[in-house]
Amino acid sequence: MFTHRVAFFFAVYLLCFMAILRPFRALRPLPSHAEAVASVPYDVIDLAEARVLAQGKPHSFLRVIRPELDLPSDVDEYDAAVYRHGAKNLQHYSDSPISVRDAAPTLYLYQLQLGAHVQTGVFGCVSVDEYNADGILRHEKTRPAKEADRTRHMLAQRAHAEPVMLCFRDDAQVEALIQEETQADPLYDLTTANDVRHRIWKVAAPGALVNVFSAITPLYIADGHHRCKAASRVADALDEHDAAVAANVKHFPAALFPIGDMQILPYHRLVTALPGTPADFLKACAQALSVRPRGEETTATGPEAPGMVHLYLDGRWYVLTLPATQRETVADTLDVARLSEHVLEPLLGIEDLRRDERIAFVGGSHPPAELARRVDRGAAQAAFAMYPTSIEELLAVSDAGLLMPPKSTWFEPKLSSGLLVHLFDET
Repeated sequence: MFTHRVAFFFAVYLLCFMAILRPFRALRPLPSHAEAVASVPYDVIDLAEARVLAQGKPHSFLRVIRPELDLPSDVDEYDAAVYRHGAKNLQHYSDSPISVRDAAPTLYLYQLQLGAHVQTGVFGCVSVDEYNADGILRHEKTRPAKEADRTRHMLAQRAHAEPVMLCFRDDAQVEALIQEETQADPLYDLTTANDVRHRIWKVAAPGALVNVFSAITPLYIADGHHRCKAASRVADALDEHDAAVAANVKHFPAALFPIGDMQILPYHRLVTALPGTPADFLKACAQALSVRPRGEETTATGPEAPGMVHLYLDGRWYVLTLPATQRETVADTLDVARLSEHVLEPLLGIEDLRRDERIAFVGGSHPPAELARRVDRGAAQAAFAMYPTSIEELLAVSDAGLLMPPKSTWFEPKLSSGLLVHLFDET
């Protein structure tokens, strides 16, 4: 009876929302310069990697989203000079002959292909109000420092420079419209250095997609929790009197993909400081859960099943079997949550993954061998290679109104930054 009652009230709750999909006037590169502009998102690389990727590429959009790469190495990444420089670089890009601003608002289709995996979504703007009212469901907590950083970038640049990635339950009408629109030649067709093919179409008749999405609810955040929260904070901070600008501030860019297209990779954990020796930690793990050396038959791709975690410690790999959770919610059943419950919290005292500097995260595009390399070179003392969270788990947690631990999902492939930028100003 209780389960049916919860399901009923959740269904009523969803009826209060509709997905708002808004066409916009994109700032974008000329197709001939798309490869020179397109960059990886700001949060998948560190500063050293950003400097390498931007070297010899004056038009790389990394100079907008990671502008500290242009500044002396002793400048703090949160210094006011960083945000001023990012705004300057965006203005330079906007004024340059390699970019164009759409004359009228429109929607785009964005297709990503990595190997055999292909996903095609709709690119437009979604509503800050809908996000604030939980019509766009989140599944992870944000980190305050990153949230504040993206807010300052948006305020300084008067733009949402990067999109978020959302998903929705598969819909036959959306699929049919996507199939129809992608029969034309794409506006952009480029393959980036990470072997991801990006194809983008300008939608000929955006009204049909706007209408279809008005019946779709809810939307789910896949990638970009910090950018969503920052967009909300910016909308609260800016008091715009121009109606068009105010509307732009209240909407932010997103690529919306059907759930059936999405691919989730694991999000690994690094521990930078152990409370004792590696031998002490291994002994504590063996007392708390099942531990065995990883055999040669185990592949280098990480755990083969949920409930298993691979631990790299003192030059060796081990297989941990996580006990069942003793806690209550569906979010507590996730491998990332069970690792916290049985290892990170009781054995290492790491209780706040958002703020504790002893924990770091590595996306699943990096193989376990990269985790071992970082431990071997002294960047961390232990590494945990995780099994990926499933899309079904993401939906279950989101639908229940719960949150996963930070860095629980790594969606791959990712969007390129710089190809479709949403400016606040209308000139």
